[in-house]
Amino acid sequence: MKQILIKNAEIVNEGKSFKSDLLIKEGLIDHIGLDLIPSDENVEVIDANGKILMPGIIDDQVHFREPGLTHKATIATESRAAVAGGITTFIEMPNTVPQATTQKLLEDKFINASKTSYANYSFMFGGTNDNLEELLKTDPKKVAAIKLFLGSSTGNMLVDNEEVLKKIFSSTKMLIAVHCEDEGTIRENLAKAKEQYGDDIPIEMHPEIRSEEACYISSSKAIALAKETGARLHVFHLSTAKETALFRNDIPLEEKQITAEVCTHHLWFDASFYKEKGTLIKWNPAVKTKKDKEGLWKALLDDRIDVIATDHAPHTAEEKAQVYTKAPSGGPLVQHTLQAMIACHKQGMISIEKLVEKMCHNPAKLFNIEKRGFIKEGYHADLVIVDTNTKHTVSKENILYKCGWSPFEGTTFNSVVSHTFVNGHLIYNQGKFNDLIKGKRITFNR
Repeated sequence: MKQILIKNAEIVNEGKSFKSDLLIKEGLIDHIGLDLIPSDENVEVIDANGKILMPGIIDDQVHFREPGLTHKATIATESRAAVAGGITTFIEMPNTVPQATTQKLLEDKFINASKTSYANYSFMFGGTNDNLEELLKTDPKKVAAIKLFLGSSTGNMLVDNEEVLKKIFSSTKMLIAVHCEDEGTIRENLAKAKEQYGDDIPIEMHPEIRSEEACYISSSKAIALAKETGARLHVFHLSTAKETALFRNDIPLEEKQITAEVCTHHLWFDASFYKEKGTLIKWNPAVKTKKDKEGLWKALLDDRIDVIATDHAPHTAEEKAQVYTKAPSGGPLVQHTLQAMIACHKQGMISIEKLVEKMCHNPAKLFNIEKRGFIKEGYHADLVIVDTNTKHTVSKENILYKCGWSPFEGTTFNSVVSHTFVNGHLIYNQGKFNDLIKGKRITFNR
Protein backbone atom coordinates (compact mmCIF):
# COMPACT_ATOMS: atom_id res chain seq x y z
CA MET A 1 0.00 0.00 0.00
CA LYS A 2 1.49 3.32 -1.09
CA GLN A 3 2.49 5.81 1.60
CA ILE A 4 0.98 9.29 1.31
CA LEU A 5 2.53 12.44 2.76
CA ILE A 6 0.24 15.45 3.17
CA LYS A 7 2.30 18.63 3.42
CA ASN A 8 1.57 22.10 4.82
CA ALA A 9 -1.99 21.42 5.95
CA GLU A 10 -3.97 23.40 8.50
CA ILE A 11 -4.97 20.48 10.74
CA VAL A 12 -8.16 20.87 12.78
CA ASN A 13 -8.37 18.38 15.63
CA GLU A 14 -9.47 18.27 19.29
CA GLY A 15 -10.19 21.97 19.62
CA LYS A 16 -7.01 23.19 17.94
CA SER A 17 -5.91 24.35 14.49
CA PHE A 18 -2.24 24.09 13.61
CA LYS A 19 -0.02 23.82 10.54
CA SER A 20 1.60 20.42 10.08
CA ASP A 21 2.43 17.56 7.77
CA LEU A 22 0.90 14.08 8.08
CA LEU A 23 2.16 10.71 6.88
CA ILE A 24 -0.21 7.87 6.00
CA LYS A 25 1.29 4.38 6.12
CA GLU A 26 -0.47 1.02 5.83
CA GLY A 27 -3.85 2.70 6.10
CA LEU A 28 -3.05 4.41 9.40
CA ILE A 29 -1.94 7.87 10.47
CA ASP A 30 1.75 7.12 10.97
CA HIS A 31 3.22 10.47 11.94
CA ILE A 32 2.13 14.08 12.46
CA GLY A 33 4.77 16.80 12.51
CA LEU A 34 6.46 19.70 10.79
CA ASP A 35 8.81 19.34 7.84
CA LEU A 36 8.32 15.62 7.30
CA ILE A 37 10.48 14.28 4.46
CA PRO A 38 9.44 11.38 2.18
CA SER A 39 11.32 8.25 3.20
CA ASP A 40 11.54 6.96 -0.38
CA GLU A 41 10.50 7.87 -3.92
CA ASN A 42 7.31 5.77 -3.74
CA VAL A 43 5.67 8.17 -1.29
CA GLU A 44 2.88 10.20 -2.89
CA VAL A 45 3.11 13.83 -1.78
CA ILE A 46 0.02 16.06 -1.63
CA ASP A 47 0.51 19.77 -0.99
CA ALA A 48 -2.37 21.00 1.18
CA ASN A 49 -1.05 24.52 1.66
CA GLY A 50 -3.89 26.91 2.40
CA LYS A 51 -6.33 24.04 2.95
CA ILE A 52 -7.90 22.43 6.01
CA LEU A 53 -7.13 18.82 6.94
CA MET A 54 -9.79 17.35 9.24
CA PRO A 55 -10.94 13.89 10.31
CA GLY A 56 -13.46 12.26 8.03
CA ILE A 57 -17.06 13.02 8.96
CA ILE A 58 -19.03 10.29 10.72
CA ASP A 59 -22.69 10.60 9.73
CA ASP A 60 -24.75 8.75 12.32
CA GLN A 61 -28.04 8.75 10.42
CA VAL A 62 -28.57 8.00 6.73
CA HIS A 63 -31.10 6.14 4.61
CA PHE A 64 -29.36 4.66 1.57
CA ARG A 65 -32.50 2.76 0.47
CA GLU A 66 -30.93 -0.62 -0.20
CA PRO A 67 -32.40 -3.20 -0.33
CA GLY A 68 -35.84 -2.73 -1.84
CA LEU A 69 -35.97 0.98 -2.63
CA THR A 70 -33.11 1.19 -5.10
CA HIS A 71 -35.01 3.33 -7.58
CA LYS A 72 -34.31 6.13 -5.08
CA ALA A 73 -30.72 5.31 -4.10
CA THR A 74 -28.20 2.54 -3.49
CA ILE A 75 -25.35 2.06 -1.06
CA ALA A 76 -22.94 2.54 -3.97
CA THR A 77 -24.44 5.78 -5.31
CA GLU A 78 -24.98 7.45 -1.96
CA SER A 79 -21.68 6.42 -0.37
CA ARG A 80 -19.98 7.81 -3.50
CA ALA A 81 -21.77 11.12 -2.96
CA ALA A 82 -20.87 10.93 0.73
CA VAL A 83 -17.11 10.66 0.21
CA ALA A 84 -17.29 13.55 -2.26
CA GLY A 85 -18.81 15.48 0.62
CA GLY A 86 -16.15 14.49 3.16
CA ILE A 87 -18.12 11.71 4.90
CA THR A 88 -15.89 8.69 5.47
CA THR A 89 -18.21 6.67 7.74
CA PHE A 90 -21.99 6.33 7.75
CA ILE A 91 -24.50 4.55 9.96
CA GLU A 92 -27.59 3.46 8.04
CA MET A 93 -31.14 2.96 9.23
CA PRO A 94 -33.17 -0.29 9.23
CA ASN A 95 -36.31 0.87 7.36
CA THR A 96 -35.45 -0.68 4.01
CA VAL A 97 -37.43 -3.41 2.18
CA PRO A 98 -37.25 -5.86 3.82
CA GLN A 99 -36.62 -4.09 7.11
CA ALA A 100 -33.50 -5.03 9.07
CA THR A 101 -35.46 -6.54 11.96
CA THR A 102 -33.77 -9.96 12.06
CA GLN A 103 -30.09 -10.73 12.48
CA LYS A 104 -29.96 -12.39 9.05
CA LEU A 105 -31.49 -9.43 7.24
CA LEU A 106 -29.12 -7.10 9.10
CA GLU A 107 -26.11 -9.21 8.13
CA ASP A 108 -27.25 -9.23 4.50
CA LYS A 109 -26.89 -5.45 4.49
CA PHE A 110 -23.36 -5.68 5.87
CA ILE A 111 -22.42 -8.18 3.15
CA ASN A 112 -23.84 -5.94 0.45
CA ALA A 113 -22.00 -2.88 1.77
CA SER A 114 -18.70 -4.77 1.81
CA LYS A 115 -19.01 -5.15 -1.95
CA THR A 116 -20.26 -1.69 -2.92
CA SER A 117 -19.62 1.02 -0.31
CA TYR A 118 -17.03 3.72 -0.95
CA ALA A 119 -17.16 4.72 2.74
CA ASN A 120 -16.90 2.82 6.01
CA TYR A 121 -20.23 1.64 7.30
CA SER A 122 -22.43 0.25 10.01
CA PHE A 123 -26.15 -0.45 10.22
CA MET A 124 -28.72 -0.27 12.97
CA PHE A 125 -30.98 -3.12 13.99
CA GLY A 126 -34.67 -2.20 13.83
CA GLY A 127 -36.91 -2.78 16.81
CA THR A 128 -40.60 -3.63 16.48
CA ASN A 129 -43.42 -4.48 18.87
CA ASP A 130 -42.64 -8.18 18.56
CA ASN A 131 -38.94 -8.87 17.90
CA LEU A 132 -37.36 -8.41 21.35
CA GLU A 133 -35.79 -11.89 21.35
CA GLU A 134 -34.10 -11.22 18.00
CA LEU A 135 -33.10 -7.71 19.07
CA LEU A 136 -31.24 -9.04 22.11
CA LYS A 137 -28.95 -11.11 19.85
CA THR A 138 -27.39 -7.91 18.45
CA ASP A 139 -23.61 -7.82 18.94
CA PRO A 140 -22.61 -4.48 20.55
CA LYS A 141 -19.06 -4.72 19.17
CA LYS A 142 -20.22 -5.10 15.56
CA VAL A 143 -23.50 -3.16 15.28
CA ALA A 144 -23.94 0.58 15.80
CA ALA A 145 -27.23 0.67 17.71
CA ILE A 146 -30.86 -0.31 18.03
CA LYS A 147 -33.21 2.00 16.11
CA LEU A 148 -36.74 2.60 17.37
CA PHE A 149 -39.35 4.61 15.51
CA LEU A 150 -41.55 6.25 18.12
CA GLY A 151 -43.26 8.12 15.29
CA SER A 152 -43.16 8.41 11.48
CA SER A 153 -42.50 4.73 10.94
CA THR A 154 -42.61 2.62 7.82
CA GLY A 155 -44.13 -0.85 7.63
CA ASN A 156 -44.52 -2.33 11.11
CA MET A 157 -41.65 -0.39 12.69
CA LEU A 158 -43.72 1.95 14.86
CA VAL A 159 -43.01 0.80 18.41
CA ASP A 160 -46.09 2.03 20.25
CA ASN A 161 -46.60 -0.73 22.82
CA GLU A 162 -45.46 0.85 26.09
CA GLU A 163 -44.85 -2.51 27.75
CA VAL A 164 -42.61 -3.59 24.87
CA LEU A 165 -40.78 -0.25 24.94
CA LYS A 166 -40.02 -0.65 28.62
CA LYS A 167 -38.75 -4.20 28.04
CA ILE A 168 -36.43 -3.03 25.26
CA PHE A 169 -35.10 -0.12 27.32
CA SER A 170 -34.60 -2.42 30.33
CA SER A 171 -33.12 -5.41 28.51
CA THR A 172 -30.45 -4.13 26.13
CA LYS A 173 -27.11 -2.52 26.87
CA MET A 174 -26.96 -1.35 23.27
CA LEU A 175 -27.32 2.32 22.44
CA ILE A 176 -30.96 2.98 21.53
CA ALA A 177 -31.51 5.63 18.85
CA VAL A 178 -35.00 7.03 18.50
CA HIS A 179 -37.16 9.04 16.13
CA CYS A 180 -39.53 10.99 18.40
CA GLU A 181 -42.88 12.28 17.16
CA ASP A 182 -46.22 11.50 18.78
CA GLU A 183 -48.39 9.73 16.21
CA GLY A 184 -51.69 10.50 17.92
CA THR A 185 -51.04 14.24 17.85
CA ILE A 186 -49.94 14.12 14.21
CA ARG A 187 -52.98 12.11 13.11
CA GLU A 188 -55.29 14.58 14.80
CA ASN A 189 -53.56 17.58 13.21
CA LEU A 190 -53.52 15.92 9.78
CA ALA A 191 -57.23 15.05 9.96
CA LYS A 192 -58.10 18.70 10.64
CA ALA A 193 -55.95 19.88 7.74
CA LYS A 194 -57.43 17.30 5.34
CA GLU A 195 -60.92 18.32 6.35
CA GLN A 196 -60.09 21.85 5.22
CA TYR A 197 -57.86 21.24 2.18
CA GLY A 198 -58.22 17.61 1.11
CA ASP A 199 -54.94 16.08 -0.06
CA ASP A 200 -53.53 19.36 -1.38
CA ILE A 201 -52.59 20.78 2.01
CA PRO A 202 -50.31 23.84 1.80
CA ILE A 203 -46.74 22.74 2.58
CA GLU A 204 -46.51 25.67 5.02
CA MET A 205 -48.77 23.65 7.34
CA HIS A 206 -46.26 20.81 7.66
CA PRO A 207 -44.71 22.17 10.90
CA GLU A 208 -48.20 22.67 12.31
CA ILE A 209 -49.20 19.08 11.50
CA ARG A 210 -45.92 17.59 12.73
CA SER A 211 -45.91 20.10 15.52
CA GLU A 212 -43.70 21.16 18.39
CA GLU A 213 -46.15 19.43 20.71
CA ALA A 214 -45.87 16.13 18.80
CA CYS A 215 -42.09 16.22 19.07
CA TYR A 216 -41.95 17.24 22.72
CA ILE A 217 -44.51 14.70 23.92
CA SER A 218 -42.57 11.85 22.34
CA SER A 219 -39.02 12.92 23.18
CA SER A 220 -39.88 13.73 26.80
CA LYS A 221 -41.49 10.29 27.22
CA ALA A 222 -38.45 8.54 25.75
CA ILE A 223 -36.11 10.47 28.01
CA ALA A 224 -38.22 9.73 31.09
CA LEU A 225 -38.18 6.02 30.22
CA ALA A 226 -34.40 6.09 29.72
CA LYS A 227 -33.94 7.71 33.12
CA GLU A 228 -36.24 5.15 34.73
CA THR A 229 -34.51 2.13 33.16
CA GLY A 230 -30.94 3.38 32.88
CA ALA A 231 -30.96 2.82 29.10
CA ARG A 232 -28.39 4.49 26.84
CA LEU A 233 -30.55 6.78 24.68
CA HIS A 234 -29.70 8.90 21.62
CA VAL A 235 -32.45 11.17 20.29
CA PHE A 236 -32.27 11.79 16.55
CA HIS A 237 -32.92 15.03 14.65
CA LEU A 238 -34.18 17.52 17.20
CA SER A 239 -36.30 20.15 15.45
CA THR A 240 -37.66 22.37 18.23
CA ALA A 241 -36.16 24.81 20.69
CA LYS A 242 -38.44 23.41 23.40
CA GLU A 243 -36.91 19.94 23.21
CA THR A 244 -33.39 21.23 23.82
CA ALA A 245 -34.29 21.93 27.47
CA LEU A 246 -34.53 18.15 27.99
CA PHE A 247 -30.76 17.68 27.58
CA ARG A 248 -27.80 18.54 29.78
CA ASN A 249 -24.37 20.06 29.23
CA ASP A 250 -22.92 19.96 32.74
CA ILE A 251 -21.03 16.70 32.26
CA PRO A 252 -18.66 15.46 29.51
CA LEU A 253 -20.15 13.61 26.54
CA GLU A 254 -18.45 10.40 27.66
CA GLU A 255 -20.53 10.44 30.87
CA LYS A 256 -23.89 11.17 29.25
CA GLN A 257 -26.52 8.44 29.19
CA ILE A 258 -28.87 10.59 27.07
CA THR A 259 -27.57 12.40 23.99
CA ALA A 260 -29.00 14.35 21.08
CA GLU A 261 -28.45 15.04 17.40
CA VAL A 262 -29.41 17.90 15.09
CA CYS A 263 -29.45 17.68 11.31
CA THR A 264 -28.10 20.04 8.70
CA HIS A 265 -31.51 20.93 7.31
CA HIS A 266 -32.86 22.03 10.69
CA LEU A 267 -29.83 24.30 11.11
CA TRP A 268 -30.04 25.76 7.59
CA PHE A 269 -33.72 26.02 6.66
CA ASP A 270 -36.72 27.40 8.53
CA ALA A 271 -40.40 27.84 7.75
CA SER A 272 -39.70 30.88 5.56
CA PHE A 273 -38.14 28.54 2.96
CA TYR A 274 -41.34 26.56 2.28
CA LYS A 275 -42.60 29.12 -0.23
CA GLU A 276 -39.49 28.68 -2.40
CA LYS A 277 -38.61 25.03 -1.80
CA GLY A 278 -42.04 23.42 -1.31
CA THR A 279 -42.02 19.68 -0.64
CA LEU A 280 -38.29 19.49 -1.39
CA ILE A 281 -37.80 20.48 2.26
CA LYS A 282 -40.56 18.27 3.60
CA TRP A 283 -38.88 16.27 6.36
CA ASN A 284 -40.02 14.37 9.42
CA PRO A 285 -39.64 16.01 11.89
CA ALA A 286 -40.61 19.16 10.05
CA VAL A 287 -38.43 22.20 9.45
CA LYS A 288 -40.01 24.64 11.89
CA THR A 289 -39.78 28.32 12.85
CA LYS A 290 -36.81 30.68 12.80
CA LYS A 291 -37.04 30.72 16.60
CA ASP A 292 -36.69 26.93 16.65
CA LYS A 293 -33.65 27.12 14.37
CA GLU A 294 -32.06 29.70 16.65
CA GLY A 295 -32.78 27.50 19.67
CA LEU A 296 -31.16 24.50 18.00
CA TRP A 297 -28.04 26.53 17.21
CA LYS A 298 -27.84 27.72 20.80
CA ALA A 299 -28.11 24.16 22.16
CA LEU A 300 -25.55 22.89 19.65
CA LEU A 301 -23.02 25.51 20.68
CA ASP A 302 -23.56 25.06 24.43
CA ASP A 303 -23.28 21.25 24.11
CA ARG A 304 -26.81 20.18 24.96
CA ILE A 305 -26.85 18.86 21.37
CA ASP A 306 -23.91 16.56 20.74
CA VAL A 307 -23.69 15.79 17.01
CA ILE A 308 -24.58 17.10 13.56
CA ALA A 309 -25.87 14.51 11.07
CA THR A 310 -27.77 14.51 7.76
CA ASP A 311 -30.71 12.11 7.96
CA HIS A 312 -29.97 11.71 4.25
CA ALA A 313 -33.20 10.22 2.86
CA PRO A 314 -33.56 10.57 -0.93
CA HIS A 315 -36.73 10.23 -2.98
CA THR A 316 -37.17 10.73 -6.71
CA ALA A 317 -38.08 14.19 -7.97
CA GLU A 318 -41.36 12.76 -9.26
CA GLU A 319 -42.24 11.43 -5.81
CA LYS A 320 -41.45 14.74 -4.14
CA ALA A 321 -43.52 16.69 -6.70
CA GLN A 322 -46.79 15.09 -5.56
CA VAL A 323 -49.41 16.83 -3.43
CA TYR A 324 -48.72 17.19 0.28
CA THR A 325 -50.31 13.95 1.52
CA LYS A 326 -48.55 11.87 -1.14
CA ALA A 327 -45.14 13.57 -1.27
CA PRO A 328 -42.75 11.55 0.94
CA SER A 329 -40.64 13.21 3.61
CA GLY A 330 -36.87 13.30 3.33
CA GLY A 331 -34.15 14.60 1.07
CA PRO A 332 -30.53 14.01 0.00
CA LEU A 333 -27.79 15.78 1.98
CA VAL A 334 -24.54 13.80 2.31
CA GLN A 335 -22.73 15.51 -0.57
CA HIS A 336 -23.35 19.04 0.66
CA THR A 337 -23.62 18.98 4.46
CA LEU A 338 -19.96 19.88 5.11
CA GLN A 339 -20.13 22.74 2.60
CA ALA A 340 -23.27 24.04 4.32
CA MET A 341 -21.67 23.90 7.76
CA ILE A 342 -18.49 25.60 6.54
CA ALA A 343 -20.69 28.34 5.09
CA CYS A 344 -22.18 28.74 8.58
CA HIS A 345 -18.64 28.85 9.99
CA LYS A 346 -17.69 31.61 7.56
CA GLN A 347 -20.76 33.55 8.69
CA GLY A 348 -19.44 33.40 12.26
CA MET A 349 -22.09 30.95 13.50
CA ILE A 350 -19.72 28.15 14.56
CA SER A 351 -15.95 27.79 14.89
CA ILE A 352 -14.21 25.30 12.63
CA GLU A 353 -12.99 23.47 15.75
CA LYS A 354 -16.54 23.13 17.07
CA LEU A 355 -17.73 21.96 13.66
CA VAL A 356 -15.14 19.16 13.67
CA GLU A 357 -16.08 18.26 17.25
CA LYS A 358 -19.77 17.85 16.34
CA MET A 359 -19.31 16.09 12.99
CA CYS A 360 -16.22 13.93 13.64
CA HIS A 361 -15.10 13.59 17.27
CA ASN A 362 -18.45 13.35 19.01
CA PRO A 363 -20.04 10.67 16.79
CA ALA A 364 -16.93 8.55 17.41
CA LYS A 365 -17.20 9.08 21.17
CA LEU A 366 -20.96 8.69 21.31
CA PHE A 367 -20.98 5.33 19.50
CA ASN A 368 -17.60 4.17 20.93
CA ILE A 369 -16.21 3.74 17.41
CA GLU A 370 -12.74 2.23 17.43
CA LYS A 371 -9.85 4.42 16.19
CA ARG A 372 -11.81 6.80 13.99
CA GLY A 373 -13.05 10.38 14.19
CA PHE A 374 -9.73 11.95 15.26
CA ILE A 375 -6.38 12.82 13.74
CA LYS A 376 -4.11 10.75 15.97
CA GLU A 377 -1.09 8.58 15.26
CA GLY A 378 -2.20 4.95 15.07
CA TYR A 379 -5.77 5.81 14.07
CA HIS A 380 -7.32 4.83 10.75
CA ALA A 381 -6.49 7.43 8.10
CA ASP A 382 -10.03 8.64 7.44
CA LEU A 383 -9.26 12.21 6.41
CA VAL A 384 -10.64 15.11 4.40
CA ILE A 385 -8.84 18.03 2.77
CA VAL A 386 -11.08 21.07 2.30
CA ASP A 387 -10.37 24.12 0.18
CA THR A 388 -12.23 26.96 1.91
CA ASN A 389 -11.33 29.56 -0.71
CA THR A 390 -13.07 28.12 -3.77
CA LYS A 391 -16.69 28.76 -4.72
CA HIS A 392 -18.96 25.93 -5.79
CA THR A 393 -22.53 26.23 -7.07
CA VAL A 394 -24.76 23.18 -6.65
CA SER A 395 -26.35 22.23 -9.97
CA LYS A 396 -27.86 19.19 -11.66
CA GLU A 397 -24.58 18.71 -13.52
CA ASN A 398 -22.56 18.15 -10.32
CA ILE A 399 -25.13 16.44 -8.06
CA LEU A 400 -24.05 12.83 -7.41
CA TYR A 401 -27.18 11.46 -5.70
CA LYS A 402 -29.07 8.86 -7.68
CA CYS A 403 -32.24 10.94 -7.31
CA GLY A 404 -30.54 13.78 -9.20
CA TRP A 405 -31.69 16.72 -7.08
CA SER A 406 -30.72 18.61 -3.94
CA PRO A 407 -32.51 21.10 -1.67
CA PHE A 408 -29.33 23.17 -2.07
CA GLU A 409 -29.60 23.34 -5.85
CA GLY A 410 -28.67 26.87 -6.96
CA THR A 411 -26.79 27.59 -3.71
CA THR A 412 -23.21 28.81 -4.05
CA PHE A 413 -20.94 27.54 -1.30
CA ASN A 414 -17.50 28.97 -0.55
CA SER A 415 -15.69 25.67 -0.06
CA VAL A 416 -15.01 22.37 -1.83
CA VAL A 417 -13.79 18.99 -0.68
CA SER A 418 -10.63 18.33 -2.67
CA HIS A 419 -9.47 14.97 -1.23
CA THR A 420 -11.10 12.24 0.86
CA PHE A 421 -9.13 9.34 2.34
CA VAL A 422 -10.84 6.19 3.61
CA ASN A 423 -8.60 3.77 5.54
CA GLY A 424 -5.58 5.50 4.02
CA HIS A 425 -6.78 5.14 0.44
CA LEU A 426 -7.34 8.29 -1.62
CA ILE A 427 -10.94 7.53 -2.58
CA TYR A 428 -11.88 10.99 -3.88
CA ASN A 429 -9.34 13.20 -5.60
CA GLN A 430 -10.53 16.54 -7.02
CA GLY A 431 -13.61 15.13 -8.72
CA LYS A 432 -12.24 11.68 -9.50
CA PHE A 433 -13.07 8.46 -7.63
CA ASN A 434 -11.11 5.31 -6.89
CA ASP A 435 -13.73 2.70 -7.75
CA LEU A 436 -11.54 -0.28 -6.85
CA ILE A 437 -11.30 0.18 -3.07
CA LYS A 438 -14.23 -0.36 -0.72
CA GLY A 439 -14.86 0.87 2.79
CA LYS A 440 -14.76 -1.30 5.92
CA ARG A 441 -17.25 -2.35 8.56
CA ILE A 442 -16.55 -0.25 11.62
CA THR A 443 -16.24 -1.80 15.07
CA PHE A 444 -17.10 -0.54 18.52
CA ASN A 445 -15.17 -0.47 21.78
CA ARG A 446 -17.93 -1.82 24.04
